[in-house]
Amino acid sequence: MDALRAVWDTGDAVAPLDPRLPAPAARDVLRALAPTRLVSSDGDVVSLPDGAPVEEGDAVVIATSGSTGAPRGVVLTHGAIEASARATSARLGVDPAAHHWLACLPLSHIGGLSVITRSLVTGTPCTVLPRFDADAVQAIGRRGGATHVSLVATALSRIDPALFACILLGGAAPPTGLAANVVTTYGMTETGSGVVYDGLPLDGVELAIGTGREGEGRAGEVLVRAPMLLRCYRDGSHPTVRGPDGVGGWLPTGDGGRIEAGRLDVDGRLTEVITTGGEKVWPVPVELRIASLASVAEVAVWRRPDPEWGERVVAWVVPADPANPPDLASMVGVVRESLPAWAAPKELVLTDRLPRTPSGKVRRASLA
Repeated sequence: MDALRAVWDTGDAVAPLDPRLPAPAARDVLRALAPTRLVSSDGDVVSLPDGAPVEEGDAVVIATSGSTGAPRGVVLTHGAIEASARATSARLGVDPAAHHWLACLPLSHIGGLSVITRSLVTGTPCTVLPRFDADAVQAIGRRGGATHVSLVATALSRIDPALFACILLGGAAPPTGLAANVVTTYGMTETGSGVVYDGLPLDGVELAIGTGREGEGRAGEVLVRAPMLLRCYRDGSHPTVRGPDGVGGWLPTGDGGRIEAGRLDVDGRLTEVITTGGEKVWPVPVELRIASLASVAEVAVWRRPDPEWGERVVAWVVPADPANPPDLASMVGVVRESLPAWAAPKELVLTDRLPRTPSGKVRRASLA
């Protein structure tokens, strides 16, 4: 936190780099971030000739997760970071005199870094762990060392949620049966962290659904307009479009969804719709049904080519007990209880792990 504040005091922006990345991936991220200097963990500074300066008011340049392609550098201003911190803290009722944040997610991703920036803006105390460690997180919770923490679903499954007053959950579709103190969030790097909590937009956040008309986002696409949006991408491009109101400034998220009674229901990435026999299947609802089986530890639903159906729904499953794995019939049965028959998987692939980004999202393109 002191290092971040020191950089800001010089008028520069911070571009966090994940130290766990292998060299080729690190080079991809550096190209996206285009920093002018690289600061090592021991404080050594190296000038980079291909870097580009930032504009006045820029605070953070952070890479997208790259779950669907090459990472992009997202530029967030001090104004955007403050707007996010204020709106989040107001919704959660955070009191700097009574509450304490725990940062344990990678700081190279917005879900982790936003805990730090939120604390700096609001003056709320914050403890920072170098990485997520279930034992360390639970120890801090037991001794009352933190009241609020931000997690992804995989991390949440490894701790007792009752140890904290509030848990922000993001990074991927939430599991079912969450504790009352878990707040599900929807957002992305381009929105400066979560902007929708438990289906409801934060103060100052507007939501709309794209109409498919030229310049207004794809049909059914979730659009966001808010003060915490990115200024631009690092390459200078601006992603915003006009909305159904005919006015610009709306960010097309790439997600399909619906707004009912002011509440957002996200179906999933528009690029991840499976078309089987002419019917559309969203992976996330199918995953949630399959995940309800006690024999399933983790599941990802994706597609494979099919000579008869065009594409078939496939479930990649990590068994809860490898010696007694689930079978395809049980998954078909639980899916058909609440979803159309065509949404049920036609194939089961057992695996010992699912490919994920550091923020917990499944890399569907890596499923094979």
